Amino acid sequence: MTSKFASLADRNAIEAEMPWADRDMPATVYDQVTRTALTHGRRNAVSFQLFSDDGAAAETLTWTEFHAKVTQAANLFRSLGVGPTDTVAFVLPTINETAITLFGAMTAGIVNPINPLMEPEKIAGILRETKAKVVVTLRAFPKSDVAQKVAEAVANAPSVKTVLEVDLNHYVTGIKKMIIPLIRPKNPVHHTARVLSFYREMEKQPSQRLTFDQAKNDPVCAYFHTGGTTGLPKVAQHRHSGILYNGWIGATLLMSETDVVLCPLPLFHVFAAYPVLMSVTCAGAHVVMPTPAGYRGDGVFDNFWKLIERWQATFVITVPTALSALMQRPVNADIASLKSGFSGSAPLPQELYRRFEEATGVSIIEGYGLTEATCLVSCNPISGEKKVGSVGIPFPYCNVRILHHGADGGVSKECGPDEVGEICISNPGVIPGSTYTEKAKNDGLYADGSWLRTGDLGRIDADGYLWITGRAKDLIIRGGHNIDPAMIEEALLSHPSVAFVGAIGQPDAKAGELPCAYVELVGGKTVTERDLADHAANRIPERAAVPKYIEILPELPKTAVGKVFKPDLRRLAITRVFDETLKEAKLDATVAEVIEDKKRGLVARIDAAPGVDDAKLTEILGQFSVPWEKV
Repeated sequence: MTSKFASLADRNAIEAEMPWADRDMPATVYDQVTRTALTHGRRNAVSFQLFSDDGAAAETLTWTEFHAKVTQAANLFRSLGVGPTDTVAFVLPTINETAITLFGAMTAGIVNPINPLMEPEKIAGILRETKAKVVVTLRAFPKSDVAQKVAEAVANAPSVKTVLEVDLNHYVTGIKKMIIPLIRPKNPVHHTARVLSFYREMEKQPSQRLTFDQAKNDPVCAYFHTGGTTGLPKVAQHRHSGILYNGWIGATLLMSETDVVLCPLPLFHVFAAYPVLMSVTCAGAHVVMPTPAGYRGDGVFDNFWKLIERWQATFVITVPTALSALMQRPVNADIASLKSGFSGSAPLPQELYRRFEEATGVSIIEGYGLTEATCLVSCNPISGEKKVGSVGIPFPYCNVRILHHGADGGVSKECGPDEVGEICISNPGVIPGSTYTEKAKNDGLYADGSWLRTGDLGRIDADGYLWITGRAKDLIIRGGHNIDPAMIEEALLSHPSVAFVGAIGQPDAKAGELPCAYVELVGGKTVTERDLADHAANRIPERAAVPKYIEILPELPKTAVGKVFKPDLRRLAITRVFDETLKEAKLDATVAEVIEDKKRGLVARIDAAPGVDDAKLTEILGQFSVPWEKV
């Protein structure tokens, strides 16, 4: 049964019941899986379907079955020499084995989820950083290059001694199951690690008990790499207590054992791993994962509403880019079971919120979290007031401060209501002094010694709702993927005709932001924007980071010390994108100016001719997360 969480007063009342340390929480994630299996053993736990169509074959594990497989996986990893401080990495799409590996590895040692879309050199870099001893990945399979990329990566990660392969043919039915072994692509192995079958090795292990004693005193049990794209991503550390805190929030405040959560997001990301899977585990609920690629899978968007009907989903997990695609499809199924949707990773445009509510009859719950805090920080309450554009009320036992930091590194100044500063967090998921595996990366990361500095700018209003107004680190967030502008700037600055570059995120109705760059040339030099675009594309390693727009300016705006002043570039980009959008919509309106508002950040002021349809204006500009107002 969920507790009431509809206001700041409710949140405070939950905290007042008892200190967090007095809550009846298990010591480890495995202990929680055991507790759930004993309480809800016959209920469905996890389901996966390889294909997205409504009648596609699916595999469902009950909580009893899931517990047994997690136990076998943990015993397997320990038998392969994985101790409490050793790492098991997985490079997998989202399938049942991914959830089993996630919990099994953090029981035997430390789990290290890795994005399978990464290139081999980055996978290898993370494997070296975490000193992974075992890697769980796919066996070579048609239309997938995961096995080949991992084989190349393992060749450059000498700590890896064993590779365990999961065969997707396990999920195939009919004649396709017989054909796939005949057309399976070859995967030349260039490394010395032994390669074993995940299934065959699992079958050798007992499923009713662990063959070892679990580590005590709340050890680090997970390494999650951040979304950075310059050099090697930073690796954040998580303890059992922080992961269980996420699960407790979900089970106590958001869902119960009768809920079914449709989650097309990847388990290598904390959003799906903790607020979803761990919450489902603590509640004894049911999570459904459609296709290995989730929202990227063939037909997922086209079949999404039918998937809700098939599984009688009560919650859907989404991000703004996915919502934008969904709103282009009619609701062609009975979705009466749906209670709400949870959205994270990037700001949710008001127009998307409105469209989803209009199409489905339920509201999107927008929240906030980050890898460094073991995820959950706040969300708009399900049953209380939802302030569209805010990220809601901080969860119980999650303390948020808005701070101005002393220039000399001294004591920080607390901001008042609606005053913008850096969002700083203290909760059971924050590990002061040890957020990242690399100790040097923790320097300067904490305000007043223990408050995690998020790098996000925001404010807290008089009702206790948190609003994000910008990013202190200037990251470009494209569909929830973080892009460091420095990578774009370095690529363009390598051109001999370029003197200064400012890379920013320009507004985009689907992705939230797209990378763009403004350039100032060396005096007397000439080059075309097309040439610069080609130059950048050849030097930026990630396709998502290649700028979608480049403009040469006579001179870039700069600060008194000669640093490129990006707020002015953002004003240019907002003006250009909004004006182009209004023109395309044939609305007689333009951006008069872009102002800095202390509560909302940059705000576009729109000059609309008499007779312009306000509803149409709202529909068109509401697609963007940038706030706007009429002059």
